[in-house]
Amino acid sequence: MKITVIGTGYVGLVAGACLADMGNDVICVDNDIEKLNKLKNGIIPIYEPGLEELVKVNFEEKRLSFSSDIAESVKVSKVCYIAVGTPQDKSGAADLSVVYSVAEEIAKGLNEYKVIVDKSTVPVGTAEKLTEFIKSKTDIPFDIVSNPEFLKQGNAVDDFLSPDRVIIGSDSQKATAIMQEIYSPFLRTANRIILMDVKSAEMTKYAANSFLAAKVSFMNEIANLCEKVGADAEMVRIGISTDTRIGNRFLFPGIGYGGSCFPKDVKALIKTGEENSCEMNIISAVDKTNNKQRLQFVKKITDKFGENLHGKTFTVWGLSFKPKTDDMREAPSITIIEELIKRGAKIQAYDPKAIDSAKKIFKEGSITYSQSAYSALGNTDALLLLTEWNEFRRPDFEKIKSLMKTPIVFDGRNQYNPEKMKEKGFDYTSVGRV
Repeated sequence: MKITVIGTGYVGLVAGACLADMGNDVICVDNDIEKLNKLKNGIIPIYEPGLEELVKVNFEEKRLSFSSDIAESVKVSKVCYIAVGTPQDKSGAADLSVVYSVAEEIAKGLNEYKVIVDKSTVPVGTAEKLTEFIKSKTDIPFDIVSNPEFLKQGNAVDDFLSPDRVIIGSDSQKATAIMQEIYSPFLRTANRIILMDVKSAEMTKYAANSFLAAKVSFMNEIANLCEKVGADAEMVRIGISTDTRIGNRFLFPGIGYGGSCFPKDVKALIKTGEENSCEMNIISAVDKTNNKQRLQFVKKITDKFGENLHGKTFTVWGLSFKPKTDDMREAPSITIIEELIKRGAKIQAYDPKAIDSAKKIFKEGSITYSQSAYSALGNTDALLLLTEWNEFRRPDFEKIKSLMKTPIVFDGRNQYNPEKMKEKGFDYTSVGRV
């Protein structure tokens, strides 16, 4: 099948490469000419395990191509995916300006019936509004389908190739049949396609991300209380996660969630509630708790060193919002580092993949970046572990001690055992454990 995917970010590029890998002829469209030229030369602008090889193979086999012309790409395709960003605006609502801009270009390219697939995360009712918008531009028939993505960054390729479910929100039998044909190769061992109406599909994306965010914030609140009463949050986590009604995912206490989905989707759901006179009390608390958790970690540091951090140097291990990605959107490390710099601290940072991303966020010269975890430790007053990359799980603690000015560790991801750290001579602080 001939498919156009508009947007070459995490969602669009993964979707395009994976759809091409299943034998479809896919055109990935973007307005960033420099990015397109890099992709044509096998240079992937984002770090996602397995994606580079997938793009190169399918580009060489001519199943995957790149273009900057939306209208012309739509003309030669049967299905068109919209996979552009929907960042939050100043009010907290999803900014749909790029989605509408893309829809206008799609309308110009309609020359016969097409299925337009909304892969972007959009508020409930967006497909309905887009339908009316495109109908005002053309008389050519089309259907809009909501097909929300549930890709985990760091595992996106595997998630797309072997999805635990595919949600198709459609009010058209014709469009539904085409979508089922597209996804059938990915679901040969089990039919995990869930069919529903468009509005329910749009809501499902927000509901899923907000529920997972709620689990994170809930566990962090429990962890903070554990510190006050002398309980061990890790033991509590194990105790509740073995209940099959609760499960063990997203229950690790730490410095909160970040990334491109949870923060903006939680805020967008709160905004949708406001617009429909429906108070989202639980979701609002989730957002508040997450923001507070980052500052709670900063307080642990200032409780140790004082509010005035001039003359203090801190080493940060981990900048990305999670392992296996270079994405720093809404990363907890940003808030923590900015708060420390504001108090006069110097920062030495290392991350296996996100240093280039960090350089686009922090003011030049405000952070010293290191090429290895150990080289970042020289003359430091404390080590702050902010992202749980595998290489940080079992480091050489004796080497760490020998390099640091003082053996103080603030572990925002609870990677190490408090008792063993004490035995090794470290002043160790984690989350929810005393």
